[in-house]
Amino acid sequence: MTTSPPVNRFILASSSPRRIQLLEEAKFHPEVVRPEVEEVASAFLTPSELVRFNAKLKATAVALRHPDAIVLGADTLVALGPEVFGKPRDIDDAGRMLSKLVGKTHQVITGIALIEASSGRTTLRAVSSTVTFRALSRRQIDAYLRIVDPLDKAGAYAAQDSANVIIEQINGSFSNVVGLPMEVVRPLLRAVGIRPSLAADPRSSR
Repeated sequence: MTTSPPVNRFILASSSPRRIQLLEEAKFHPEVVRPEVEEVASAFLTPSELVRFNAKLKATAVALRHPDAIVLGADTLVALGPEVFGKPRDIDDAGRMLSKLVGKTHQVITGIALIEASSGRTTLRAVSSTVTFRALSRRQIDAYLRIVDPLDKAGAYAAQDSANVIIEQINGSFSNVVGLPMEVVRPLLRAVGIRPSLAADPRSSR
């Protein structure tokens, strides 16, 4: 009698609805565990280094609690020249961020950390996309903030919600701007034995 090979346990170290949706659209069905960590902000790291550091921080926190799993962590920042934008503190901070970004071109950078807890192997990547905003008035910015919840989004905007209101052009990975560059994530997951499935994983929790 032959037995099927064991299925690797796959955890997403994030409760981001956008990252969950991107993975599920690609037929990956992770368990979802929120990492209990404080993201680091540092003027001594480049945006690419910072998102990789925070992605690893999140993935490591979850991997330590689930040593039998493969854990994916991610972190996204918006960079306009030397200035870096994370998630806004409040609606006023969101308006400040968008006022600086409108009519300009900025970078959206996502760091990826994939940890195989059993072997201790960690894979890090960073992906950058270029986004150009429309030139909007303050009234148009305020109207946009009324239709999109900006407080859990780097740079205070969402590429998947009313994007045509604020975004003129995206060069590079669209899914990266949403929060998870699937062009990079898919082959990384397949390399460690995590493959798409037609059925949802019953262990998945939110």
